[in-house]
Amino acid sequence: MNAESERKSAESAGSAEAAGSAEAETAGAHPADGTPEPAEAGAKGTVSAPGPDGEPRKVSRRFPLFTRDTARPEGGGRAAPGDAPAPARQWPLLSVTGLVGLGLLLTALDVFRLGTVLIGVALVGGAVLRWALPDVGMLAVRSRFTDMVTYGALGGAIVLLALMAQPEPVLEIPFLDDTLHFTIDS
Repeated sequence: MNAESERKSAESAGSAEAAGSAEAETAGAHPADGTPEPAEAGAKGTVSAPGPDGEPRKVSRRFPLFTRDTARPEGGGRAAPGDAPAPARQWPLLSVTGLVGLGLLLTALDVFRLGTVLIGVALVGGAVLRWALPDVGMLAVRSRFTDMVTYGALGGAIVLLALMAQPEPVLEIPFLDDTLHFTIDS
C-alpha cells in the first residue's frame, strides 16, 4: 500500500506541475526575470489580437467612439498586381492627372477654352473610372459615391463654365444675361 500511495502522490505532483506550466504559458512570463505571472481574469468572449499594452482586447462590431486610424476607401487597392511597376499600379490616377496637366499646359499656351474643357473632361473621366473599375488605386479618396459625385460635379461645372466663357461663348444661357446684367453690361 505504501508504494501505491507514493505513486499516486507523484502522479498528483506531476499533474500539478503540468497545470502550473499551463498557467504560466497562458499567463505569460514576467519580462524581467522570467518568473510566471499569476493568471488574471482578462477579456472574456471573443478576443482579438493583443492591444498596445499587450493585453487581449474584446472585439466589438460597433464603430469606435474615437477613430484612431483611417480606413482605406473602397476601391482603394492597386489597379494592377503588386509586382507591376508603380506607374502601372496607379494608371487611373496618372491618366486623370496627365490630362489635367495637358489642359493646364494648353491654357498656359493661350488655348484657354480647349485647355479648360480638357481639365473638366479629365475629371468627368475620373468619375467614370471610379464608377466602372473595382480598384482605381489612389484615385479613390473617399467612398465610391462621394468620389463619383465630386469628380463629376466639378468636371461638369468646369466644362460648363469653359463653354460659357467670354468672348464668343459656345454656350449661352438665356437667363444669365438677366441675372448678371450688372457685371455683363457695363
